[in-house]
Amino acid sequence: MALFAALAALAALIGAAQHYIGTIFLQRFVAAPARAPHVRVPVSILKPLCGVDPLTELALESFFLIDYPDYQIVFGVQDPNDPVLAMVAALRARYPTREVVVVVDGTLHGSNRKVSNLINMLPAARHELLVMSDADIHVPPYFLDRVVAALEAPSVGLVTSLYTALPGTPALATRLGAAQIMYNFLPGALLARQLGRQDCLGVTMALTRSVLAEVGGLQAVANNLADDQVLGRLVVAAGYKLTLAQVIPATTVPEGNFRALFRHELRWARTIRALVPLAYGASVLQFSLFWAGLAVLFAQGALWSWGLFLAVLLARMVAVRRVDAILRMPATGAGWLFLLRDFCSTLIYIVSFAGSQVDWRGQMMHADAGKTGER
Repeated sequence: MALFAALAALAALIGAAQHYIGTIFLQRFVAAPARAPHVRVPVSILKPLCGVDPLTELALESFFLIDYPDYQIVFGVQDPNDPVLAMVAALRARYPTREVVVVVDGTLHGSNRKVSNLINMLPAARHELLVMSDADIHVPPYFLDRVVAALEAPSVGLVTSLYTALPGTPALATRLGAAQIMYNFLPGALLARQLGRQDCLGVTMALTRSVLAEVGGLQAVANNLADDQVLGRLVVAAGYKLTLAQVIPATTVPEGNFRALFRHELRWARTIRALVPLAYGASVLQFSLFWAGLAVLFAQGALWSWGLFLAVLLARMVAVRRVDAILRMPATGAGWLFLLRDFCSTLIYIVSFAGSQVDWRGQMMHADAGKTGER
């Protein structure tokens, strides 16, 4: 038992250290000087839509408020009765000077419905530079300036972005979902990048038509669940760099109950496990409070183990406050939420190994290893 207690304590310390180091990288990223683009080239923004979630209209409106001289927004839906069309119509009336195109086309080109939607939208995009962004993303007015500037760097073929969380409801499940993104994903993604990972995140995917055509077009990822990650791999394999824009949009966390949150986070977990199994296996070390709790259990409540638990809890709370301060955002949860957050994360981690099937907006798909052409 003493050996197990020592190993659990070591894992807890490693996890706490990862969170702290991740906040250092986040602070450096945010503090880095932002570069303006040399040329503000025209941009086509592709926004695939499906249904309405909390804050959908607010998220879509942020794209109408971008401060950039020449860009169009292409919205795409597959169902002509989708209620999101009414929101788009209201926004077009509110901002009549914005160039907006709405494509309604239910044609499927593969098992990934979002990619099918994008393929249907692509002919309506007028410009060479394409920016694909999820429907639930909130961006600042300088969003396109930062994306275009990043794409100007030598050898860069694809630009993506980090993201933070915006709770869509006051429910506990929503706050826990936001906490996962804010305090686990965000610092962890920057740490992973420092270790050599080049992940493409679907919140922002910016590239030129020529690069997209060179890697096989959107058809090359039409059967992949993790279309963003696979597209990133294709671009890197073609000899280009994948880089981050100096901007951090926010994604809406809409899940108001634990069942919905569990389905969403299980989809994330199984997708990551399929794509990067070794890195996913090592991510068990992130659950520092879980390991600290096991150390207390294995040490049979020894004083040192309780001291370790309190130290890890304090370290996590400090990391939370630091992330909030860096991003200048109000806290999405108190420190005590991490007792529950670590439990939920550990449960999802364990369940993720029980299969590969995931629920994506009611469509059952299988997480794949990122090979193009998979079904």
